[in-house]
Amino acid sequence: MESWVRFSAQSQAKERVFRAAQYACTLLGYTLQKNGASPDFLARIKQLEAHLSLGRKLFRLGNSADALEAAKRAIHLSDMVLRFCITVSHLNRAMYFACDNILWAGKSGLVPHMDQEKWSQRSFRYYLFSLIMNLSRDAYEIRLLAEREANGKSQKGGRGDAVGGGGSFSGEDGRLQQLALRLKLQLQLLARVLRNNPPLLLDVAKNACDLFIPLDKLGIYKTGPGFVGLCGLTSSVLSILAIVHPWLKLKP
Repeated sequence: MESWVRFSAQSQAKERVFRAAQYACTLLGYTLQKNGASPDFLARIKQLEAHLSLGRKLFRLGNSADALEAAKRAIHLSDMVLRFCITVSHLNRAMYFACDNILWAGKSGLVPHMDQEKWSQRSFRYYLFSLIMNLSRDAYEIRLLAEREANGKSQKGGRGDAVGGGGSFSGEDGRLQQLALRLKLQLQLLARVLRNNPPLLLDVAKNACDLFIPLDKLGIYKTGPGFVGLCGLTSSVLSILAIVHPWLKLKP
């Protein structure tokens, strides 16, 4: 198991590069189609995209074991919310990769009569739930850091600064102004938290981009191949960035 996990870790960077190239082809194909490219050239782009997708699946053959090992580590976290979100996310990733491996066997011809559409839908459902857990974890981390930031600022600046100078509001217009001020302060706090925590910012951006892919594939929220290609390419580049610079990977 450990040797397989090490092999999976070595393949991860290559898989991310293939993923970036695949979604770049998706985006390129959509752009060329909009600009009236020839059907023959578009067919070649589609074929290249399919080959890249199949190559990615080969690199991910060991990722189920990697995800299960990560789930075993996460179950010992002291924070109950993080323990739940991260463990459930890794378990769903393990199921997603397992379905993806079965789909690879079908597309490569090893299991010729397999229902590829059914396994693809199963795969994307597990992928979607994993991303929901990841975003829930991100939201929880943001809340903890925002509370810490707000408490630290209120202790330094006094209570009046914490509520925006202690201005008085009256009437309907006053309540709207107070609501607008609170919203502005919350957005400023959110921006400060994300700016001071690049790994969290990168993880939020990556998960938010990835979320549109299963939503589109499952028909829950159709966005079109161009937007899916852009989101997939962006999240892939962010993932490669986290691999190249490990300090950008969100921990635990």
